Amino acid sequence: MYPDNLRYTKEHEWVRLDGDTAVIGITDHAQQELGDIVYVDLPKQGVAVEQGKSLGTVESVKAVSDIYAPLSGEVIEINPLLADAPEKLNEDPHGEAWLVKIRLRAPAEAEKLMSAAEYQTYIGAEK
Repeated sequence: MYPDNLRYTKEHEWVRLDGDTAVIGITDHAQQELGDIVYVDLPKQGVAVEQGKSLGTVESVKAVSDIYAPLSGEVIEINPLLADAPEKLNEDPHGEAWLVKIRLRAPAEAEKLMSAAEYQTYIGAEK
């Protein structure tokens, strides 16, 4: 259910590391909790993001939720798919519905993130 090649946060974001770049998204658990997603507000390319600080919001029929940056860096790409099809976050949260790509400023921050097994234990305990 949760890919082993991703790292996870307690705020329900995931990260896929690729050299000095990180791809960021929300987890399947997050999209289930949110319900039908209708809008995504993401930062512009070139914006600096700080680990643990809000980098945007996801709006569902239930609520608006902050998306927190799992790592610090500079936004280098925003997923264009989500502008016209935010519901893709409900359909494929760990795949084509990634949110942003950042150039890492402090790669060692990734060591604090959870593995897939740790995250599944965490969300199991959360219920």
